[in-house]
Amino acid sequence: MKHSARILFGTFSLAASAFALSTSLSLAQTPDTCVTGVDMATLGPKGIVGQGPHGEKAASPDELKLTDDEAAKVKAGKFKVGISMQTVNLDWSQLQVAGISETLAKYGVTVTGVASAEYQVDKQIADIENTIQQHPDGIISIPVDFTATAPTYKKVGEAGIKLVFMDSIPVGLSSPKDFASMISADSQGNGQIAATILASCMPKGGTIGLVNFGVDYFSTNERTKGVSEWMKANRPDIVLKQVDFTDPSKVSQIAGDFLTGNPDVKGLFAVWDQPALDTLSSMRAQGIDIPITTVDLGLQSAIEIAKGGPLKATGSQRPYDQGVAEAMAMMKALIGQPTPAWVGVQSLPVVQSNVLESYKTVFHKDPPAELIDACNSAKPKCN
Repeated sequence: MKHSARILFGTFSLAASAFALSTSLSLAQTPDTCVTGVDMATLGPKGIVGQGPHGEKAASPDELKLTDDEAAKVKAGKFKVGISMQTVNLDWSQLQVAGISETLAKYGVTVTGVASAEYQVDKQIADIENTIQQHPDGIISIPVDFTATAPTYKKVGEAGIKLVFMDSIPVGLSSPKDFASMISADSQGNGQIAATILASCMPKGGTIGLVNFGVDYFSTNERTKGVSEWMKANRPDIVLKQVDFTDPSKVSQIAGDFLTGNPDVKGLFAVWDQPALDTLSSMRAQGIDIPITTVDLGLQSAIEIAKGGPLKATGSQRPYDQGVAEAMAMMKALIGQPTPAWVGVQSLPVVQSNVLESYKTVFHKDPPAELIDACNSAKPKCN
């Protein structure tokens, strides 16, 4: 008989870092089944397992293909599209922009500019207001915030400008009234991949820490949900603890304090790759060597996975492909064609044995020398 996994939520004092360092030291205790006990052929969902922000069933990116007549209309329209990002300082963001820009260019659509809000709500509101004043035909954007940006995004539709979202939808906006489509990865599916690998590294009754984004955000909520629900269904013996961060620049400190105060934690899930890398830095500073998994694949996280160290796996998005889908949805909308409210893009399992191939899949280019070197140093496990 299965029992529900226990989820313990708590507050972790920063003062905890001042003591108990010696008790937090934890050497590698991963079993032989860690990663190797998972059948790669069956790892990860074969379809989209999550639902859209309003319970929508996922549409396939294939539904966004243009017919020859539609492509001709787009080219004749000489449309202009602006892009508003939360930041451009991530591999994920740069791949999204590349997928959008290169796809639009194939159909003669001009990108008027790429604004980077640097995670600041006020800056993104100003970015969108400025873009509206430039009178583009469309805007593609990822909102920094669900609530504060919503009135500004409503102005986009009111100005007769088509709107496509990536990853999340602000409160109160609906399709097709306020926007055409939202495109995102199957975040819940990616969470399941991270959970499956992490569970293979955990002894019976072990404790896992979830380094979670403490902001109500659709895609990150879905990732943590994917991990928690997979553990509840498949490894109910595992105890889950959770620590939240709201400022990504403070993850190292928060994760370090969490590990210091919870020496029973023997495995970690971080909600995306940069928090995972920051958590890894805290682990190394404290001499802690426990398995960690995450979502998203950047160059540095790929190198860590290739080395075969604590970062064991990621459930990766396909940000370039998501950018392509966003561009296709925008062009459909620009010529007045209906578009799905939510388009889901398939998750991708990445472990040491497939990291080079996965890098090509995600980045649409060959791995750089530093990743190849890291993989060569870990042969034959790395490929």
